[in-house]
Amino acid sequence: MWKKGQFRFTVAMVLMVSMLAGCGGNSKPAANEGTTAASGAEAGEESQDSKPVSFTFFDANVGDSFDNPVAKEITKKTNVSLEIQQPTGNPSEKLNLMLASNDLPDVMDIGRGDILEKYIAAGALIPLNDLIDQYGPHIKEMYGDMLKKTRSADGKNYYLANWYGLEQYPVFGFLMRMDVMKELGVGDKVNNGQPFTSDEFVDLLKKYKEKYPTINGKPTVPMTFNGENMGAITGSFKGMYGIMPYYETDGGLKTDVKDPKYLDMIKFMNSLYTQGLIDPEWATNKTQQYEQKLASSSYFATADAFWNLGKPNAILKEAAKDPALKDESQFYPYKVVAPGVDPAKATYGLKSSLGWDGIGISKSNKDPVRAIKFLDFLASEEGQYLMMWGIEGKDWDMKDGKHVPRPETLAGFKKDWAGYAKETGIRKWTWTIKNGPGSDGTPYDLIGRYETDPVSALAIKNLADTSIDTAAYDNLGPSGGTPEAIIQQKVSETISKYFPRMVMAPSQEEAVATYDKMMKELETAGISQLEKIYTDNYNKRLELWK
Repeated sequence: MWKKGQFRFTVAMVLMVSMLAGCGGNSKPAANEGTTAASGAEAGEESQDSKPVSFTFFDANVGDSFDNPVAKEITKKTNVSLEIQQPTGNPSEKLNLMLASNDLPDVMDIGRGDILEKYIAAGALIPLNDLIDQYGPHIKEMYGDMLKKTRSADGKNYYLANWYGLEQYPVFGFLMRMDVMKELGVGDKVNNGQPFTSDEFVDLLKKYKEKYPTINGKPTVPMTFNGENMGAITGSFKGMYGIMPYYETDGGLKTDVKDPKYLDMIKFMNSLYTQGLIDPEWATNKTQQYEQKLASSSYFATADAFWNLGKPNAILKEAAKDPALKDESQFYPYKVVAPGVDPAKATYGLKSSLGWDGIGISKSNKDPVRAIKFLDFLASEEGQYLMMWGIEGKDWDMKDGKHVPRPETLAGFKKDWAGYAKETGIRKWTWTIKNGPGSDGTPYDLIGRYETDPVSALAIKNLADTSIDTAAYDNLGPSGGTPEAIIQQKVSETISKYFPRMVMAPSQEEAVATYDKMMKELETAGISQLEKIYTDNYNKRLELWK
């Protein structure tokens, strides 16, 4: 047990040491004191960075262990190892559970949206501004103005986006069999990059039905859709009409179904249906059934993202009798524009430059400085190419100032994308990844962008110019768990319910009447109340971005 004299002596010694340390003038708080801590002396920082550290990391997308070759190389360069946490069930449920229990991993990758905002509002993620200013030179260089756009209402950054920056790359379009297009007399337009008018498109559908009433004894259908992917259907048809995520009018934002062009779109789709040009089973098609139909040679066109047709295109190529015509047997994406719509303003490629996920540092992290330095390395060009290309001298080489992938790397992904990614670690994790090319002109996304197959190449040629940044419209709706969020759900469900009914109405008059009925239900549900929230949030965002 301590005596009073001993206690006084100890206090005196502590005070003396403190005074002497203060006179030294070089003392700084430890580097792991958090976001308000100053950095240690350079020698101290180097010592800290040379010490191995391990972080728990929740990744909503990938649960692989951080021990593949790319992971080991990242650890070698940063002295940081990760214990990846990823639920076997629903990531959203796991995220909500962790937040409620306050059992948080050190670093988190969360999809942008309600749950990420919930984490920020609860103070579960720490602000990164001071950390970036002191320890994030690569983050500042690579993200640039994007850091302004990912700020929260309080002006602080709580996460780093991935797949950020607007990429001129296509999404939706109208896909048609190239070989059949040539047989129908439009060979000059199959790969010249020119759009089709809606009349030209309808004419092709009719000609197909007339020229091929049956194939292998089965009736043909000019066009079918994937009933399990309504977003691809509406995204394609809205694209041809130039419809944006919101209808801006009278200084405010309205739901896109109030855009006069939306009703024009419904009338057009209904006319295709009543003329027998659309598969009568389209709304109930499951993905597998849809793919089988497209691979059967009894269908000419669809509306979708071009990458969703990989399976039917592979089957069609294999079935081609003439090896020289294998590529022509596939579905290729084209731009179709509605009457009065400027082809340059078609909206097939609506996408946000703010990215998919947010990578943040939780309040449970005991060493946020090391964590931000780790993220700063990943955000750098070196980190980007390491995550997405693999290891220099093993997976790729630098030749004449450019990154050049090794043939075996490309071949490995062509043979088994998922298996090769798991084996090598290349493109397994996409934290802090930026869209577009690096400083040498090669794309950061090796496997997705370096080599282009014929379908992707034509998609870029026909539709890349329809890429439009929708970042200003991201997540303008009400916060989750609020009464307005219930209204939002009801509105979405109502539109989803009426969309197929309008398309498959027996006449245009019935289609319009069904649209009017939908609009009345939406008003009763409270759509005008939502639109005030959209407008208010939109104006606040534009002000924040100044």
